[in-house]
Amino acid sequence: MTSDSKETITLLLVDDDPIIRAGLRAVLLGAEDIEILGEAADGEEAQEMMSKLRPKILLLDLKMPGMSAAELERWVREHHPETVTLVLTAHDRDAHLAGMIDAGAAGYMSKGGPVETLIAAIRRAAAGELLFDIEQMARARNWKTAVSEKLNRLTQRERLVLKLMSEGKDTKEIAQALSVSPKTVAFHISGILERLEVDTRQKAVAWVHANLGDDLERLLG
Repeated sequence: MTSDSKETITLLLVDDDPIIRAGLRAVLLGAEDIEILGEAADGEEAQEMMSKLRPKILLLDLKMPGMSAAELERWVREHHPETVTLVLTAHDRDAHLAGMIDAGAAGYMSKGGPVETLIAAIRRAAAGELLFDIEQMARARNWKTAVSEKLNRLTQRERLVLKLMSEGKDTKEIAQALSVSPKTVAFHISGILERLEVDTRQKAVAWVHANLGDDLERLLG
């Protein structure tokens, strides 16, 4: 498909901010070959609309309440592989980028980009192109190498303790959740700090949120 093609590109717009949805809708209405079939405010609503509307393009906000964008994209790939996903984000972090590439998205773009770039990207994605550039692929690859190396050092029990730490639980609460003694939890935390190369629990938790993003459950669960 080219920009002067008469074939209509159907699209589902997913963003929890109604103002942003309105802005995107106004922009896309200017493209005669793009038809917005519907709008959703979160992942659960998007699932329902996907099954009914079956759009060619899913234009997806990265940060929404409830289901994460990566979770939704994995569901889309399993249930609606004919749909192509483009991610719009104000959070251009390597962890999110790598997570969406792994989930199966076709592109990852800034919300602040030019209108013409967005419309062109939709057309290219509908034609079957992958829109990740060399720099984005290198960022994702480097992130995965660095983070995977540290994650692979952790035992399964240390991963579970780290997950509970990242949820805000203290040593006593973790011990109760795992039916072990606080001393055992402290031993695991010591191992976690050593493997992640940090010196405090707070830094370990910060590392999790900075590097695992929305994939925390999948990578540590």
